[in-house]
Order: sequence, then structure tokens, then C-alpha cells
Amino acid sequence: MTISDGVREPHGPAGRPSESGTAGVRGDEGVGGLGGGVRDETGGQGPVRSGGRIETGDADALKGAAAERSGLHGWLDGVRSTRAGHLTLKIVIGAIGTVLVVGGLIMVPFPGPGWLVVFAGLAVLATEFHWAHRVLEFGKRTLSAWTSWLGRRGWTVKILVVLAAAATATAIVYFGLKLSFDIDLVVEAQKLLIR
Repeated sequence: MTISDGVREPHGPAGRPSESGTAGVRGDEGVGGLGGGVRDETGGQGPVRSGGRIETGDADALKGAAAERSGLHGWLDGVRSTRAGHLTLKIVIGAIGTVLVVGGLIMVPFPGPGWLVVFAGLAVLATEFHWAHRVLEFGKRTLSAWTSWLGRRGWTVKILVVLAAAATATAIVYFGLKLSFDIDLVVEAQKLLIR
């Protein structure tokens, strides 16, 4: 028996994190191939008794199995193979994704890539959180439906949508500068024209 025969994989079949962390356990061999393991309610392999002590798995064996995968996924699997690494990865991914989503939402009313940053933040969060994956898929479907609806419309509707977006962006920039920095763009433009 090889070492990887008894190693549980921390991910389910789709490469997504397993809720119980026991997806992919092979056979009834138990962890480390010791045999006599008890399946839990999720179908995974529970703790195995060996000589009066309970073994739950070997982090080095899990890291070795994760190292067989190449690239970023292999590295992430190696980090997820320990409880501390899994928790640390969730915290780091959660913090980075949250900063991107909040920053993108702040940028949405202004000209620029606000929605792109929101979707990037959701994509980062979706690597560790299932709810973010569902929200990202909903956003993709909604954006696709909107662009296909707009694509089926005539040129007049498309031009009106572009004009409404430009007017909204102009109003946001004008009032943003006036309220934040007390700069009135209309007065400044008049000063430039009078010279």
C-alpha cells in the first residue's frame, strides 16, 4: 500500500473545499491504512483506533499528497492540510476579498472599474467561501442577462443608456467635488473661458 492510499483529500470532487474535510477517503482502510475505521454521517472516514490511541491523520502525508498537485492549487491544498493553515487561509482570503468588495462598492458610483473590482473581490472570496461563489454566479447571470437584453435593443435605447450613464457619472463627479473640496466646476469653466 502506498502512503497516499489512506490519505483523505481536503477537497470534494469538484476541487471545492469539503464542508466536513473528509471527502475523498478511500475504502475502509482508515487513515494511514490501519484499517478498522468507522464511517461518519458524511460518508468520510472517522478516527481510527490503533493500539489504544486515536489517530486522525498525518499532516505531513496530507502535505505530500497536496504537493503532488502543481501550481497554486497544490500550494493552497498544502496550506489547508493543517487546521491552523486552513483557518489562517480563510482569514487572509476573507480580509483581502472584503477589502476588494468594499473598495469596489465605494468606486461604483464614480467613473472607473468599480464593478470589476467588486467581481474580483467576490472571485477571491469564492476560493474559500461557498456563499461568495453563489453570489458571484448570480452576478454573472444578471450581468449576462442585462448585456443580452441591451444587445437586442435598437440603437436609440443603447444611446439613451450611454447618455444616462454619462449624465449620472458627471453629476456624481460634480457634486462630489463641490461637497468634498468646495470646487464648483461650472465656475471654474467660466473663469477659463473669460480669460
